[in-house]
Amino acid sequence: VQLVVSGGGLVQAGGSLRLSCAASGSTFSINAMGWYRQAPGKQRELVATIRSGSGRTNYADSVRGRFTISKDNFKNTMYLQMNSLKPEDTAVYYCNAQWSSKYESWGQGTQVTVSS
Repeated sequence: VQLVVSGGGLVQAGGSLRLSCAASGSTFSINAMGWYRQAPGKQRELVATIRSGSGRTNYADSVRGRFTISKDNFKNTMYLQMNSLKPEDTAVYYCNAQWSSKYESWGQGTQVTVSS
């Protein structure tokens, strides 16, 4: 599974951005997808995940209620709608896919910068 991320950029606090992650390859074998982020000097952290089939979602406490993860199965694309952005959301955001129950793929990171 290959992942290509688009979106990101610079936005003022309180603004919105949408990230996209397009999957290709053995997309039928994807078990779950997710977004992670890494701020300077910090470890990579989970932002949100979405399971294939059930569509069950999970969010980090820091983004719950502001971010929405979704997936268009026809387009094999996952999204992260980010609203009410805060400066502390500034990070490089990564797309992740878990597939065939044992493999993992990462997309390239995209910078999200929220100015105060």
